Parts: sequence; C-alpha cells; structure tokens
Amino acid sequence: QVQLVQSGGGVVQAGDSLRLSCAASGVGSRTYTIGWFRQAPGKERDFVAAISWSGSNTYYLDSVKGRFTISRDNAVTPTVYLQMTSLKPEDTAVYYCTITFRRNSDYTTETTYDYWGQGTQVTVSS
Repeated sequence: QVQLVQSGGGVVQAGDSLRLSCAASGVGSRTYTIGWFRQAPGKERDFVAAISWSGSNTYYLDSVKGRFTISRDNAVTPTVYLQMTSLKPEDTAVYYCTITFRRNSDYTTETTYDYWGQGTQVTVSS
C-alpha cells in the first residue's frame, strides 16, 4: 500500500526558509512523479512543484520559481524535499505531497495524482 508521510513545516517570519519532506513507501519498482500542492484558508488546493522519478524533470508554480526547490533522494525509502526560501505571507497554507504513477501527464493538475500525504501547516508572518 502506498503511503506518503510528511514532515517539516511550522511558523516562520517573512524572508525565512523552511524545508518540507515527503517519504514514500509501498511504491515498489514503479516509476512515479511526486508533487506538492498547497491550500490556503478559503481557497482551492493549488499546484506548487513536482519532480519526476529520475529528478530530471521539475515543474514549478510561477510565483515560487527561484524561491522553492524540489529535490528527491531515491534511497531505500524515497524522499522528496521542498526547500522554501524567501518565504512570503502569501505562502501560508497547508502543504500536501502527492504521488502519481501516470506518465506523460499534466503534473500540475490535482486529478493526475493518486495518493496524498497528511498535510502540514506552513505559516509565514509579516
């Protein structure tokens, strides 16, 4: 059974940095793409970033380009990281990691993904 376990997050001030982690288990030998989405209060869940199994393809929301970096470690328990720098109050949201085994798909779309992590709160104060 596929399971995603998130860690990281918290309360920081504008301009600070945070790193989120997402450990995937139960994926076997399949190739997959892992993404990060976020949901601010009263808003829909939006795409933030995604990375392919090899790490050679990455995708970012325009507003986080240059500030956020997605990376992965395909160790025994594959883990994907979202390094967030120069955080802004508008980055405040619950962040979710998610995984899909589909190829050649739109990885910025929520419906592409199959399993989701538990979510973690990121709060950026001004």
